[in-house]
Amino acid sequence: MLTLAGFSVSNYHNKVKLALLEKGIPFDEELNWASKDEETLCCSPLGKVPFLKTDRGALCESQVILEYLEDAYPQKPLLPADPWERAKVRELVVFVELHLELVARRLYPQAFFGGKVSASTIDRTRPELERNLAAFARLARFSPFVAGDRFTLADCAACVHLPVVSMACKAIWGEDLLAGLPVRDYLKLMRERESVRRIDADRKANAELMAREKPFAAPAA
Repeated sequence: MLTLAGFSVSNYHNKVKLALLEKGIPFDEELNWASKDEETLCCSPLGKVPFLKTDRGALCESQVILEYLEDAYPQKPLLPADPWERAKVRELVVFVELHLELVARRLYPQAFFGGKVSASTIDRTRPELERNLAAFARLARFSPFVAGDRFTLADCAACVHLPVVSMACKAIWGEDLLAGLPVRDYLKLMRERESVRRIDADRKANAELMAREKPFAAPAA
């Protein structure tokens, strides 16, 4: 049995969890606020979550975990068979995470955690995010899924990251920089999936727990 360690408020935890649910792979969950204890560091040397415990040891880094699941559980693939199409899905994942989520993450301390982000960081982030969104729009198909007509690993990333980017933009600038993309209709479609409904329910429950326990802002990957 696989065990996914992390917490359900984390979009990267939910990225892996969504793939597990979509592929129909049995798994347990283990709450971990990105602890720095020895047991965690043996599984994830930087203390980042999520990480996956398997019968052969642990794996960290969310995209590595997803690639492992594709190789180890090929019965319901979330990557196309064609090498070019597989690469295009991976390209979308990189754009969502490296060029959208990671850039927007600069805003999270102020947008979500009651902290303060410098005016220079905010001013620098907006044009970069606008440029990257325009580039992403050239790649994303939304027909109806991000990479085309089937659910893929690109959706595992987009479904959990795009809402966070939107919320951060609205919190900082009072507007959604993703509004020019069909993200709202896409997320509405995603929420019709049983897997996504479970992700949403578990995230809300975990957010309530986080508010009570008030752990530090845990890193994820």
